[in-house]
Amino acid sequence: MKHFTDCYTLNNGVRIPCMGFGTYNAENTDNAAIVRTAIEAGYRYFDTASLYHTEEVLGQAIKDSGIPREEFFIVSKLWIDEMGYENAKEAYEKSLRRLQMDYLDLYLIHWPRKNEDDPTWKQLDIETWKALEELYEEGKVRGIGLSNFLPHHIENILSNCRVTPVVDQLEIHPGYSQETAVNYCRAHGIQPQAWSPIGRKALLTHPFIKGLAEKYQVSPAQICLRYIVQKEIIPLPKSSSMERMKQNQEIFDFEITQEDMYMLDTMPPTAWLGEHPDFNIPKKSSK
Repeated sequence: MKHFTDCYTLNNGVRIPCMGFGTYNAENTDNAAIVRTAIEAGYRYFDTASLYHTEEVLGQAIKDSGIPREEFFIVSKLWIDEMGYENAKEAYEKSLRRLQMDYLDLYLIHWPRKNEDDPTWKQLDIETWKALEELYEEGKVRGIGLSNFLPHHIENILSNCRVTPVVDQLEIHPGYSQETAVNYCRAHGIQPQAWSPIGRKALLTHPFIKGLAEKYQVSPAQICLRYIVQKEIIPLPKSSSMERMKQNQEIFDFEITQEDMYMLDTMPPTAWLGEHPDFNIPKKSSK
């Protein structure tokens, strides 16, 4: 990848940009202005979800931009209280209405289970996935995928599906590389994506990350994003200013050495959000 708009090809032939723009938590600020700024900065791949409460402003900003819908790559997700066959189909239609669109590029299951003690999560995932498969087969969405699914969750889908997931979004950053899940995805043709790729402030002030930033003459955030891109994972960074948006895009003119990549891979656990698909399921997710 040589530019943030370069694309990977998913397992169903759909091309997806190698970097997206995350919209979680934008509702706590002037999210409409943030999305408009991101479009002005050149972003065309936007990640949202019913949980984020940003679908409405994202859809309006795209409409107001005057840029054809086809030039954008839009992803949304259904939350745990929208799982199940009928619920998933209804959730999809609600997302379309909020976005003012007639299709999505990707639609994902946000989390694999509702709570730690739910013995029916496997069947619920299967029923939900069946609804997404039908949406895909009817041409209402260009691809379907997963978010926060670990190998044993994906195995359940793969053992009962007609359509293989095209992506899996995971918390991935230096200090939380999730190698087992990433390798599993690669082995099954599923494109891994990284939410929270910069790891919040804990990584931006980490001595090792700051040292690498000085070595490569870039910012700590650029080190984190370059690490993700070099591993052929799609980062979904968030930012609120034009300056940082542009800076996040400028990671294709340097390369981290293999030795430094190994050191980033093997950092002590750092900046993990604290949510887990099996053991610490959020009532309201941070992603």
